[in-house]
Amino acid sequence: MKNGILEQAAQLATRMGYVLIATADDNKQPHLAVARTMVMKEADRIAVNEWFCPGTMANLQVNPRVAIIVWDESSDTGYQLLGEMEHMLDIGMIDGYTPEMESKWPLPQVESQLTIRVARVIDFKRAPHSDVEEQ
Repeated sequence: MKNGILEQAAQLATRMGYVLIATADDNKQPHLAVARTMVMKEADRIAVNEWFCPGTMANLQVNPRVAIIVWDESSDTGYQLLGEMEHMLDIGMIDGYTPEMESKWPLPQVESQLTIRVARVIDFKRAPHSDVEEQ
């Protein structure tokens, strides 16, 4: 992976204010979610924070592989980050948590931080592009 390309993706994510995160369950059924925060943790690791929906969290329990899209529609520039979740940390909880509410509405009640080791970064845009890893 090109030195600095992950930092560029994190800076773009901060400017955009969101990223898309794709997961899949054990039957390989895909699921797409939005996260508001993505930051650098280490050279090849990022942290993504969000009140993730139950589908995303269930998928990550059985399949840690993820794809994250950071994209600026106006300039049609972006990145696809391919990697694997290494760690999941609860960083917030709704005040007044009740298990009964969880069974009525499958709404997230815990904010999570996912630490993801990024293995590949490839170009992402609406225009024709290559899926060759950024060099």
